[in-house]
Amino acid sequence: MTSIIKFRPLSGGMMPAQSALSPPHAYLLELDQFTFLCDCGWNAQFDMAFMHELKAVVHKFRPLSGGMMPAQSALSPPHAYLLELDQFTFLCDCGWNAQFDMAFMHELKAVVHKIDAVLLSYPDMSHLGGLPYAVSQLGLSCPIYATVPIYKMGQMFMYDLYQARFNMEDFQLFSLDEVDKTFEMITQLKYNQTVQLRGKGEGIAITPMPAGHMIGGSLWKIVKEGEEDIIYAVDFNHKKEQHLNGSEIEKIQRPSLLITDAFNASYKQVRRRDRDEKLMTSILQTLRNKGNVLVCVDTAGRVLELAHMIDHLWQIQDSGLIAYSLALLNNMSFNVIEFAKSQIEWMSDKLMRNFEGRRNNPFQFKHLKLCHSIAEVNKVPSPKVVLASMPDLECGFSRDLFLSWCGKPQNNIIITSRTGEGTLAHDLVANGTNRTINLEIKKRVKLSGAELEEHKRVEREKAAAVAKAKKQNNELLIDDESSDEEMDTGGPVKHDIIMKVDAAKENNQSTTFFKTVKAKHMMFPLTEEKVKWDDYGEIIRPEDWMDTVIDPDPIKNPATNGRTNSFEYEDTKDIVEIPTKCISSVQRVQLKAQIHFIDFEGRSDGESIVKVLQQVKPRRLILVRGREDQCLALANQCRQLWAKAQESSGQTQQKVNIYTPKNGETVDATTESYIYQVRLPESLVSRLSFSKGKDGLLAWVDGKISFNQEEIADVQSEDAEEVKKKPAIPTLVPLCEGDISGHPSVFVNELKLSDFKIVLTKSGISSEFAGGVLFCGNGNVALRRHDSGRVTIEGTVCDEYYRVRELLYDQYAIV
Repeated sequence: MTSIIKFRPLSGGMMPAQSALSPPHAYLLELDQFTFLCDCGWNAQFDMAFMHELKAVVHKFRPLSGGMMPAQSALSPPHAYLLELDQFTFLCDCGWNAQFDMAFMHELKAVVHKIDAVLLSYPDMSHLGGLPYAVSQLGLSCPIYATVPIYKMGQMFMYDLYQARFNMEDFQLFSLDEVDKTFEMITQLKYNQTVQLRGKGEGIAITPMPAGHMIGGSLWKIVKEGEEDIIYAVDFNHKKEQHLNGSEIEKIQRPSLLITDAFNASYKQVRRRDRDEKLMTSILQTLRNKGNVLVCVDTAGRVLELAHMIDHLWQIQDSGLIAYSLALLNNMSFNVIEFAKSQIEWMSDKLMRNFEGRRNNPFQFKHLKLCHSIAEVNKVPSPKVVLASMPDLECGFSRDLFLSWCGKPQNNIIITSRTGEGTLAHDLVANGTNRTINLEIKKRVKLSGAELEEHKRVEREKAAAVAKAKKQNNELLIDDESSDEEMDTGGPVKHDIIMKVDAAKENNQSTTFFKTVKAKHMMFPLTEEKVKWDDYGEIIRPEDWMDTVIDPDPIKNPATNGRTNSFEYEDTKDIVEIPTKCISSVQRVQLKAQIHFIDFEGRSDGESIVKVLQQVKPRRLILVRGREDQCLALANQCRQLWAKAQESSGQTQQKVNIYTPKNGETVDATTESYIYQVRLPESLVSRLSFSKGKDGLLAWVDGKISFNQEEIADVQSEDAEEVKKKPAIPTLVPLCEGDISGHPSVFVNELKLSDFKIVLTKSGISSEFAGGVLFCGNGNVALRRHDSGRVTIEGTVCDEYYRVRELLYDQYAIV
């Protein structure tokens, strides 16, 4: 086993050539999970820089997958990152790609023993696809944290993925039972529910916050002892959608460390209205030309936005779509929609208001038919629109329908998300239609002819072997049960008490001349099972009372594919009971169907990411999952904007560390802690004037630090052998009135003009935006917000001006 050794000088490292210093000795030596402090010296000047290093909170970040990629890369890597906070290690997401690349699993295997907790951001394969394999094969056994929708919808993702792969190949990476075992380890949380970690993670708190993108999507806020706050925010969407609210990342101010991705750094999205019109126009033209539309979607994430929008379009009488058919096809479609119906509180405010007011569930679809097999889709009248999984066209029903429909020019294939290089969907978007491609066709077929007979023969031999072994066990049981009734003419009499065994019989030696005769059953061999009982009576076996006709777990049963009424579909039989085999062949496929890419990923684009980062203003920033040119361009843009904002506000320019690690590269984002504890005497507290702020009460303090020796006491232990001294906590003593020189007023808050507009409306003052300026009332008062966050008010002196200014002051804590 390879040991991991790390060495870090806190003091006493290599000095410049001309240096004449004599630094003290202090070195950190890490051996696997154990850390030594080798010496702890101090110089004659008592330099505090070393002590700040010693007190620092250690942040280390290492991408296992999803690090910065080469400039020309077209990959879409999954998310998996190690975050070390002092001695506690988080695994932020555990995704897997469509090719099930084992290189990432080898990286994870080397560090799985040191992972203390797993944080999941979204329920799709890019964020939790590798979790069942890590638990079942790599031995991952730590707590896993996720929101309730990620728990439920994540199961649907993995069930559908397993069934799609099982239908085309001998899938051995994980089983449905292992998926269940993995999700049983998940601790389900609500938004803004804080969990205080115990044991090794004492002092660390984690909180999920809304991220948009998918139902239950989370930003993770990690706080160390109330000081260091780390934000893990990838794939967020700050915009509101039809079924989801936007992320709350804009509410976070000045985190110590922000981890986000640069996947969309150079990507510009079209307007939502233009995107929706493009989708509707493409669908309507295809249907009117008697063609079918295949929309490639995921299992239980972005499909909810599309399904809700398309079903709503079908309800519009003037749309002309009501005459055509609409279907949702995946192995778990029934369960996905049922779960969506029960999770309205996790969706947008608009859907919640409609549900509470009209009592109509937005996912009680009127036109969308739920299908679970190709046979059911074939029964849906054409022309039709089918939303089918998977989005990358590597497996699942979307691939099957593509092979059936791609040869007809009137059909339409709509791809809704960008996939990684090497997938069929990526090839279609990059190279288009009207060409011939070689495609590997994999499928599971029934055995027939000689193969079926051979399979039956093997099964009969196995059954015979099992029956023979069972018969032998029964005979042994008969011998044991009939031992009390044996007629042995020469053997000793058996008693209820324990007696010494005869030596001759123990050595299998007969003590009589005649052969021992066994007891015979009177009519025929009948084995009576012994009734087992305990203090409460006869022990009941649950399997003896189960109705074998009803499947106890319809979700996991591949025969019903997640349906509870499997008797309605006589054409779909249990594929496990029927002997099958997997075959593979390479075929030339003629592409004639229309190919369209319409972005329904639901992520913030590059321009929005820059604005969010400019508003959040993190002290340190780590960019992941982007090409090298994207990461470096975004980093440079952030540095320029932050420098400009500090210059315009008159602040001292502070350097912001921005890291762009590659896979396997460790980033040391260790921070120094300058927060100290002081005592506030009653004489000081009684003089303070508190103002209500966003997160508590604020007051300005004029005082000086002093140490009161009377408060430093020695505490003697019970055994009187060890004496411990309490740490000396300084006291903040108020200054005399004559020593207080006063201070300018400080306004504490990050106000948005859009929020202040709502305040004005509630107060009966009309307002409107024009060129980024908020004009109030009759236009006599104008409010501007600068890049530094300052808000200026201008206008003529009138009653309206003073009313607006008073409302504006109420939004701040003034100290």
